[in-house]
Amino acid sequence: MAFANNSLDIWTNFLGQNSLLQPLWDNLRLNYQDYVRSPLFPVVLTVSSYFIFCIPYLVCDIMGDRWPWVQQFKIQPSYRPTVSSLLHCTGVTLYNHVFLVLPASVAQWLWRPPADLPDQAPRLIELIVGVIGNLLLFDFQYFIWHLLHHRIRWLYITFHAIHHKYSSPFALATQCLGGWELVTVGFWTTLNPVVLKSHLLTTWVFMLVHVYVSVEDHCGYDFPWSSSRLIPFGIYGGPSKHDVHHQKPSTNFAPHFSHWDKIFGTHADFSFCNAMK
Repeated sequence: MAFANNSLDIWTNFLGQNSLLQPLWDNLRLNYQDYVRSPLFPVVLTVSSYFIFCIPYLVCDIMGDRWPWVQQFKIQPSYRPTVSSLLHCTGVTLYNHVFLVLPASVAQWLWRPPADLPDQAPRLIELIVGVIGNLLLFDFQYFIWHLLHHRIRWLYITFHAIHHKYSSPFALATQCLGGWELVTVGFWTTLNPVVLKSHLLTTWVFMLVHVYVSVEDHCGYDFPWSSSRLIPFGIYGGPSKHDVHHQKPSTNFAPHFSHWDKIFGTHADFSFCNAMK
C-alpha cells in the first residue's frame, strides 16, 4: 500500500511540475513568435499534420496484398480506394482549405488580432486534462450535429452526403466534407479552447490529437495499437465503430467516444454489420 501511494505521489508530482513543458514553450515563444502568432499557423498545422497522418495508411492501401501482415487488420479487406477516389478526396480537402478555411482565418485575424503569448507554459496535467476536455466537448457537439444531419433528409442531402460517398472509409476520406460541415467543425475546434480557457500549447496539441484520431477513425484498419484498443472499457469508438457508421449510417454518430451513442441507442459494433449482411 505504501509503494502504491509513493508511486501515485511520484506521478502526481511529475504531471504537476510547472517546468516540464517550459523549455518547449520558451523555444516556441522566443524563437518562432512571428510564426505561431500568425492566423495561418493553425491552418498550416492542421493541414500538414493531416496529410502526414494519412501517409502511413495510404502506403498500406497501395501495398495491398503485398503486405499480408498489414492486410489482416483491414476492416473491409475486399475494398481498396482507387486512384480517382484518392484524387477526389485530396482535391476536395485542398479546395475547402484554400477557399473556406484560409479566408476565415484571415478574417478572424482582422477582426481579432492575436494576443501576446503567455510567458508560462501549462503544466503537463493541465495540458492532458485540457485536450481531453476539448475532445469531449467536440464529441458532444458533433454527435448532435451528425445525428440531425442524418435524421433530417434535406440536411443530409444538402450538406453531409458527400462524406458518405464511400461506404468503406480510407484515410484521405476523413476531410472529404461539404463546406458547411468543414466550417462547423472548424468553428468548434477554434471556439472550444477559448470556452475552456485552454493555453495555446494545449490548443495546438488538441488540434493535432483531433486530426490524428479523425484520420484513424477513417483509416479502414483496426490495428492492435488503435486508440480504441488502447483505451479500456469500450469508451472509445475507433476505426471499427466508424467503419460501421459508413456501412450502416443510422448508427455510431459520435466522432470519437461511445457514450452518447450508447445513451441514445445508436451504438453498434462490427458484428451488427455482419448480422445485417
